[in-house]
Amino acid sequence: MKFLKLALLVFVFQTQAQQGGMWIPSLLKGMNETEMKSLGMKISAKDIYDVNQSSLKDAVPQFDGGCTAEVISDKGLILTNHHCGFDAIQNHSTVEHDYLRDGFWAYKMEDELTNPNMTVMFVIRIEDVTTKVLEGVATLATEAEKQKKIQENISSLSNSLPKESWQENKIRTFYDGNQYLLFVTETFKDIRFVGAPPSSIGKFGSDTDNWVWPRHTGDFSLFRIYADKNNHPAAYSKDNVPYKPKKFFPISISGVKENDFTMVMGYPGRTQEYLPSVAVNQIVETLNPAKIEVRDAALKVQDRFMRKDQAIKIQYASKYASVANYWKKWMGETKGLKKANAVAAKQKFEKEFQEKVIQSGKQAEYGNLLSDFEKNYTEIKDYALARDYFTEVALRNTEILSVGYKLYQLEQLLASKGEQSFTDRKNTLSTGIDEFYKDYNAEVDKNVFEQLIQLYATKSPKQFLPESLLNADASKLTEAIFSNSKLTSLKSFRELLEGDSKTVIEKLNNDNGYQLVKAMAEAYSKKVAPTYDALNLKNIATQRTYMKAILELFPKQRNFPDANSTLRVTYGKVKGYEPNDAVYYEPFTKLDGVMEKYIPGDYEFDVPKKLIDLYKAKDYGNYGVKGKMPVCFIATNHTTGGNSGSPALDANGNLIGLNFDRVWEGTMSDIFYSPEICRNIMVDARYVLFIIDKYAGAQNLINELKIIQTTKKK
Repeated sequence: MKFLKLALLVFVFQTQAQQGGMWIPSLLKGMNETEMKSLGMKISAKDIYDVNQSSLKDAVPQFDGGCTAEVISDKGLILTNHHCGFDAIQNHSTVEHDYLRDGFWAYKMEDELTNPNMTVMFVIRIEDVTTKVLEGVATLATEAEKQKKIQENISSLSNSLPKESWQENKIRTFYDGNQYLLFVTETFKDIRFVGAPPSSIGKFGSDTDNWVWPRHTGDFSLFRIYADKNNHPAAYSKDNVPYKPKKFFPISISGVKENDFTMVMGYPGRTQEYLPSVAVNQIVETLNPAKIEVRDAALKVQDRFMRKDQAIKIQYASKYASVANYWKKWMGETKGLKKANAVAAKQKFEKEFQEKVIQSGKQAEYGNLLSDFEKNYTEIKDYALARDYFTEVALRNTEILSVGYKLYQLEQLLASKGEQSFTDRKNTLSTGIDEFYKDYNAEVDKNVFEQLIQLYATKSPKQFLPESLLNADASKLTEAIFSNSKLTSLKSFRELLEGDSKTVIEKLNNDNGYQLVKAMAEAYSKKVAPTYDALNLKNIATQRTYMKAILELFPKQRNFPDANSTLRVTYGKVKGYEPNDAVYYEPFTKLDGVMEKYIPGDYEFDVPKKLIDLYKAKDYGNYGVKGKMPVCFIATNHTTGGNSGSPALDANGNLIGLNFDRVWEGTMSDIFYSPEICRNIMVDARYVLFIIDKYAGAQNLINELKIIQTTKKK
């Protein structure tokens, strides 16, 4: 009986250890380290984060502000996703030298390509500064005053706390404002493009396979960090040298098997794990469906043009991928939340929460939180919907409106800050808008505009629409604007900005494209934004108190902080999953699956001839297993956007892959994590090495790496 109890305890503990969580690396000692070791980890928390000696954190930088990378050589070589490097690959591509189509490999360091404005940021140390940030806040009466004081404290501390001259202080909030941590960071600004496979490998399956398992995508690209002679960050210079890292990852080709321990480190963007049930229901039933419909309409138009014209495909490849990414994510998120009965699960927790409040005698402090949420989210619903429509149509998916909005902001700047600020911004706009129009096609945008303005006029809450869109004929409006507006080309856009402020403002307000943008923006800023912001501020305050109550009333619950683009650790096991009844997916894919999906000439499922030849010859070098070439695998690690490119590590801290996606239903993990449904998707390190070595023949890169094999192949 004693043995049975012990066995049950171990089973429950190990199941709990896979329940998700994005943990702060400096705080792993204790419960997290114990859990990780129970799952099979063989290193210590100190090996992951240490301020005095090199540790794994020193090999995991944030890549270009929105992804993660890993250092894989002592010469500053970094590995990230193909889709994270996609903008750089596209920017270096032309019709004559199409690196998206053909791939790119620098066989010598002098062939590496520079990337203006690209950055890579390392975390040096993490410190708790909660008391200092909240100093003088508690006595303030309103939420607006509290937020203002917090921001003032953060600004002051960021400037005054100790750091080296080449470092930055960044303070971030955790647990909805109940904790604040300081991150001392170093940001490198000379990052050079080293290599990437063609999109037929790096983006294989494209949007059809995005957020889907089984997956067969070699989603990786290579860059190199350059530093000054002191190994410190510096702007691009021909005198810069490859960065000498404190730590880099050995790459294991021993492979993975089901139930193996895995760990992912990176910079997850944003999660909302502690939202109340009423908020989750609003996302599922109202907000996600609206955003999905807008993006669906835009994508169908862009796809139609991209399939017919290679030049348009190059122009729109990155934009299309960006729009499609969250379009499909929101669909999977909604499906997963419904499948997991997330609203009901949260309602069950809320019932328990209310009981705990009563038991602890905290009714005065916490007793009204859930009813306040109910009231606030009911009131904010139409405003949140209108906000999403404005953001999706005017700012993100209709290019003529998004560029017009920049001019609207210019006009507002003149009114608020005067002539000099106006002139400075005008000159910056005029000289910096080339990049936008380089990838702009008026015919594509015209067709997108007609579809989206129709949705905006008919689906956004009517009480918030400008007069000009009430009962508007979308077809006639589209024709009038795209026939007359100067927003449709670089030359005419610049013409709008010629002259003094009075002349420019007059020209803008005579342009019918600008008139529409201005009408939409003013309707939003007057009718929607003030009320939305006020109600949202109430929700922020209520959420902070709710989070405080959860931490206080459920001290033994695994309460991890929501993601906020700071360095985190998540861990789990390699596992298959069952997305639907009678359907089971194994956790591994192989090159055979690429060939099974192969459609000659198709932009999503074409396969390069050389890869086909290697497959037929089974020429996999040291990277294949029993005549098979591993491609991808899945595990229970809790990841989100920002974890793209994150290192997937084995029990010893060796690189075994890199994270690039999640299973479709598992995208709900941003709101509600379930170990039964949620899986992260990783490209196998062996496939990465196979492509670099056997496909690209880049022996110069292979020779830089530390490749290890800790077990014999079976």
